[in-house]
Amino acid sequence: MLDRKRQSVTGLLLLIVTSLLPGVAAAEISVARGSSSAAPAQQSESAPEWVYTLRSGETLSDIGQSLLMDRVTIGQVLQYNNLPGNARLSAGEQIRIPLAWLKRQPEPARVSSASGNVMHVSGTTGQKTPLTENSVIRVGDEVISSAGTATIVLADGSELRMAPNSRLIFNRLTQYGKAGMADTRVRLQRGEVHTRIKPVLEDGARFEIETPSAVAAVRGTVFSMQTSASGSSVQVTEGVVDFGQPGQVRRIPAGYGASVSTASAIPMNIRRLPPAPVLNPITPVLTQLPAELSWQQDGANRYRVDIFEEDGGTWLQSREMPGHRFDISQLDNGRYELHLAALDRQGITGMPAITSIEVDLQARTPDLISPEPGESVNDDMPEFQWRLNGTNEVARVEIAEDEEFRRLITSSEWAPDNRALPSRPLSPGQYYWRVVSEAGGNSVAASQPRALVVNGTLPPVRIISINYLDNQVRVFWEKVDTAKDYRLQLAEEPGFNNIIKEANVADTTAALRLIPGRRYFVRVKALSDGPLASRWGPGRELYLD
Repeated sequence: MLDRKRQSVTGLLLLIVTSLLPGVAAAEISVARGSSSAAPAQQSESAPEWVYTLRSGETLSDIGQSLLMDRVTIGQVLQYNNLPGNARLSAGEQIRIPLAWLKRQPEPARVSSASGNVMHVSGTTGQKTPLTENSVIRVGDEVISSAGTATIVLADGSELRMAPNSRLIFNRLTQYGKAGMADTRVRLQRGEVHTRIKPVLEDGARFEIETPSAVAAVRGTVFSMQTSASGSSVQVTEGVVDFGQPGQVRRIPAGYGASVSTASAIPMNIRRLPPAPVLNPITPVLTQLPAELSWQQDGANRYRVDIFEEDGGTWLQSREMPGHRFDISQLDNGRYELHLAALDRQGITGMPAITSIEVDLQARTPDLISPEPGESVNDDMPEFQWRLNGTNEVARVEIAEDEEFRRLITSSEWAPDNRALPSRPLSPGQYYWRVVSEAGGNSVAASQPRALVVNGTLPPVRIISINYLDNQVRVFWEKVDTAKDYRLQLAEEPGFNNIIKEANVADTTAALRLIPGRRYFVRVKALSDGPLASRWGPGRELYLD
């Protein structure tokens, strides 16, 4: 019997509330156990409240400690809900709590992605720093995008995507209790934002965007908003937005846009948005490019395509164009969300058609053409040629001293060509070269290496320093890139006619033990695997006291 009374009270409350609040779905309103049919309506008008659902294992004492301000007791909450002081609630049951009774704490927003030139201005110090992924944004901070974009996640999981040339000021970032219900108020000083706000209860969490000419308050919706010196506009994709000049706010439902002008006497212009274009089928996973997004002609003259990374939410591109095709061949590997919308005669974006695609390109091993394996060349800037076997690939030639490419000497620039020159001249010696191809930004493939000999004479080796320590002398000399080893000679006269010591050294230094009081002379030359002549460097005198 008691359950039936509760059900009838619940139904009556839902009917009253939904009739008073047009445009708000009944599913958004929850009624707690023990509420009467009259009291909640009166209380909610004077004090905005939050309906909290108990979780498994949670007690009323837990709620008091985690959600309520110090001056508020759980007994007051029970009384507010017309429940006895010894009431016991179980998981899934609900109680109403006035917002004024909830703990308030500042809760910073966080940056989930940032690309290009975006600056973060501290509200406390005024210091400007580049905005990066995982940057923390606090009350009073500003984010200014010039040629970049940013995606910012609020305390309740709602998302703001900033377009280039925008300025956003965070005036309030407050979280109630522990469950992520937030009061967020930002000012869009210029530019454009796309928002995806999590649905919230009536008179619960609050999200508001203010511009110099208008304000938009939402409860849970997807919309975009623009502002400039001439006015502000909004386009609502899901849910509703209360938009307009202060004191002249109108409720804008999904599928409609509105604008206010600083130069017009008309307070607001409300219009239906152009419908979403009909997209032609596209392969969900692209393993080769080129590819294009296309759609059916619907009478619009211009369209707008916005491309977002599906994981981080980075706003990658925003393009306006005529026609009904868009080339997507420049996308790297990854998952993307594509938004396509028609533009009306005033340039206002309509309802978007949204599709997701994944680019998954695999680089293929290129075939080497020339020089031939082990070929000798006389040019210190030889041309390298190869053949690419994949689509939409770029490649570069890499040149190393060793076959394992641990000691890279030089390379060419990345390009979609099949031939290239090294970025700097090659000294005479033996080298190894290969071609590395790349597809999709992260898939690479490398050819097998080939040996190459650049003809000429190895440069003479210059001794750069000599250190004396007791009866030992350490000699240091310059490195020659293509040298395999070095030959060192020690003599007692500068003509090196009487060699008293000769040895091959793999390093660019050697230690010699000498007799004090006698003069010596040392010189070094480079050795190579290839058929290259080499010359001795100038000799240096050694003397130990």
